[in-house]
Amino acid sequence: MRIVIGQGSCGIAAGAEKVRKALLNENISVPISITGCIGMCYLEPIVDIYDEDKLTRLVKVSESDAPAIAEYIKTGDRSKIENLTVTDEDSEFLSKQTRIALRNCGIINPEIIEEYIEKDGYTALKKALSITPEEVIEIIKTSGLAGRGGAGFPTWFKWNAARQSEGEEKYLICNADEGDPGAFMDRAVIESDPHNLIEGMLIGAYAIGAKHAVVYVRAEYPLAIKRLKNALEQAREKGIIGNNIFGSDFSCDFMIKAGAGAFVCGEETALIESLEGHRGMPRLKPPFPAQSGFWRKPSNINNVETFANVAWIINNGGEAFAAMGTEGSKGTKVFAVTGKVKRSGLVEIPMGKTLRDVIFDIGGGMKTDKLFKAVQMGGPSGGCIPASLIDTVIDYKALGATGAIMGSGGMVVMDESTCMVGMAKFFLDFTAKESCGKCIH
Repeated sequence: MRIVIGQGSCGIAAGAEKVRKALLNENISVPISITGCIGMCYLEPIVDIYDEDKLTRLVKVSESDAPAIAEYIKTGDRSKIENLTVTDEDSEFLSKQTRIALRNCGIINPEIIEEYIEKDGYTALKKALSITPEEVIEIIKTSGLAGRGGAGFPTWFKWNAARQSEGEEKYLICNADEGDPGAFMDRAVIESDPHNLIEGMLIGAYAIGAKHAVVYVRAEYPLAIKRLKNALEQAREKGIIGNNIFGSDFSCDFMIKAGAGAFVCGEETALIESLEGHRGMPRLKPPFPAQSGFWRKPSNINNVETFANVAWIINNGGEAFAAMGTEGSKGTKVFAVTGKVKRSGLVEIPMGKTLRDVIFDIGGGMKTDKLFKAVQMGGPSGGCIPASLIDTVIDYKALGATGAIMGSGGMVVMDESTCMVGMAKFFLDFTAKESCGKCIH
């Protein structure tokens, strides 16, 4: 038997560290460890008790519950914890999802590399290194994986362009500058499963021929940065990062850049300017980063969620990923569901599901049982989708037809009490402060 406490940013903010300390003070005879965010942010703090293959999930746990949990561990008397046990209804929040990018989040300890390896971690990297870079790119092409940062551009095309660019020095860059209000998908992945990001980036670096990998992450994510640094150190100690990885001719090392929180640096060329120590301002294109990027060298930039799918695709095949989704939008998509919804948190579903599926079936509908009014998607560059379009299919084309966009995956749900003028004012004010005058040299 063992106890695992959810310690993503949401869990810690809700009091998970106090719960952990309280449980340690009970001198419980079973191991107590941590994990990242399982996605059920509305139920934090969450304590999972594993008894071999059986899981007992306790929710909304406080430090005052520690004695009851300790008593259950000692005696097996479930009456002590019955009021904390997750309901069947809330369990549906996870059971109705299909998890690829989030597959290890809330399951493994993000600070222990061995737990990632036990989940077939780095087997995809070994597989990729056994074939040619061109074959890796072909698998990604078959999968139909598109950039999850918002633009939905084919990942294989960007990789191939960087691969074909001339020059020995190339860079692979991860855009973790998650700036949309209401978005926290990338933060959760880095906090909860940093090795998945590292493995996906290493595969991408091998594919394009890069010996240098960079993660540009916003400085407002201190826990994500801490766990990523720890994961990189552990991977380096095991020879997974550095020279001649797994005995191959492939070498690659990492660096982390903490961004200053400028929204415009989410645009890839502004991000590159910031990486070089300049003010974050977009460059005119062409040339594109694949030809002239970081330090004017060929560079490829994808966001966290894009890389988080790569290892799964290599291990399971491009066809398996392409079998999910719609004709023009393959695979799954992660959404950060917030606002006036009952079950807020992280949701990963196959493309092709509807907004109703996410907001009502998984999200449980409106928090106060008021009427659904609209959902804001795509951040400041997106738009509000009204109640009349609640059955819109989630894919790039269908969402674009509503006047909104997929974006990186923020979903801010509004009920009839929300003032749409106020919402418009908020996003216009945000855009004026963060973007206006910053998009041209």
